Formats: sequence, structure tokens, C-alpha cells
Amino acid sequence: MKRSNLPLAAVLVGAALLTGACSQDTSTTAPPSEDPGLGHIHGLGVDPADDSLYVATHFGLFRVKSDGEPSRVADRYQDTMAFTVVGPGHFLGSGHPDLREDLPAHLGLIESTDAGESWTPLALQGEADFHILEPAGDALYAYDATSGRLLRTVDRKNFDEVFQGPLISVATVNGSVELIATDGNGQLHSIDAISGETRELGGPSTMYLDTTPDGNLAGIDPDGVVRVSTDTGRTWREVGSIEGQPAAFTISAQGWFAATETAVYRSTDDGDTWTRVL
Repeated sequence: MKRSNLPLAAVLVGAALLTGACSQDTSTTAPPSEDPGLGHIHGLGVDPADDSLYVATHFGLFRVKSDGEPSRVADRYQDTMAFTVVGPGHFLGSGHPDLREDLPAHLGLIESTDAGESWTPLALQGEADFHILEPAGDALYAYDATSGRLLRTVDRKNFDEVFQGPLISVATVNGSVELIATDGNGQLHSIDAISGETRELGGPSTMYLDTTPDGNLAGIDPDGVVRVSTDTGRTWREVGSIEGQPAAFTISAQGWFAATETAVYRSTDDGDTWTRVL
């Protein structure tokens, strides 16, 4: 397995700076003279309507065909910084608009009910640039990179602050009562979703997190090593790895998916082995 030659802090801070740069450089979301392809990958999701894989990037949302070829959705170059699938054809997102659209630089929380063909603003348009969207039952946890605040909403209109500080990823455990998050140094934190009380956890440095269908916690580190925890982040077991520094990570009924900036991998055996699908 290829290991990074950079110090861990440099890798994690670099990842944070990269997403921050994307949040400021909205000019790159205008259609270029030549199609740039995917660009940086920011998010992954599987639509249960037809099991299609969707890839949210700096240059638009893409649907991956069965032959592995990506197809741009709705000819839109929207920079989708945060992306999650919440139902059949039902997506939530955030980021920056295609510059052909008369919209503010920060999209706030947006929704699509037609698999990305169109998007509707829900809240905080022109104010929030969400880089994390984590659904948890009726609740949604959203991390705003402009303010450094982790927010909670039930109606997707009104928000309460849960935590403030730099975060890379958030996963819900224990019936959504507890959040496990990673900060800009790869440190794991436990956050009480109700009181906001936090505590640092031990364990390996981690970038991205998600919850498995059986309620365990899975994470991927800056070198692409995938680990599983059966005790909500207290101890970890290494399972497999991908090639390169991760940029996104999600688990669905159709498999585990992880991405680098420009490639996507899938595992059908709970993270043990990975196959490139894009």
C-alpha cells in the first residue's frame, strides 16, 4: 500500500485548505471552453430508486453508468461541496452555483427531488456553505464551513448550533444520540447531539466516517486505510485500503464507496477489498 510522505498534520490541513479554496473560487463553476471532467470529488451517494452511483464534484454532479462512464447531470456545473441521498431521487446538497445561474455564491441547504435534474433552496441561501450533511432519522446535521459551526435541523428551515470548531466528517451512532466527528488534525471526537458536550477519543487518525448497516462505525485515514469500530470509536480494526488520499466516503445498501480527488472505489465485502469503479 502506498503511504503518504507528508506529515499527517500537513495532509489533513491540506485537505481542509483544498475544500476551503473550492468554497472561495466560485469562478471555476462556469462552463469552460473544454469540459474539464469531474474535477475534485466532494461527495458520493447511491440512489435507491435504481442503485445508481452519484458523484458530487467541483464541476457538477455526475451519474456513473453501468460501464463506469460518468455522465453530467442536467448540464450543470454547480460546485456541490456537500451531498447526501435521503431517499429515491431525493438529494440534499450545498455549495456554489453554476455561474450561468443568478444565485448567490453560497447556496445554503438545497434539495433535489428529481435525482439532481433541478435544485430548490431550503434554507440559509447566501449565508451558509455546508461541507458536511449527515442525515439522522428526522434530523439533519450540517457543518457550515463559513462559520465553523455544526448545526442541527429537524424541519430543514431552522437550525440550532451543536458544536463549533473545524470538522472534516461526522457520523451518527447510538440511535443518533451521539455523534462521532473528525477534526482538522484527524482527531476523533464524541459529541452529545442534545447537550453539545464533547470529548476527545483515542484511536487512529481519521479523515472520513460513516455508519454501517449493522450500526458499527467505519473510517478511512489519510493514507486510504479503512477501519471498523464496534464500540463507537473506542477501538478499531483495520480491514482494507484504497490507493491514495481519500476525498469522500459513504456506505449504502449497495456497498461501501470511497473516493480520492479523481477516482472512486467500491467494496462489497465490508471494506476488505476494493475495486475501482470510476
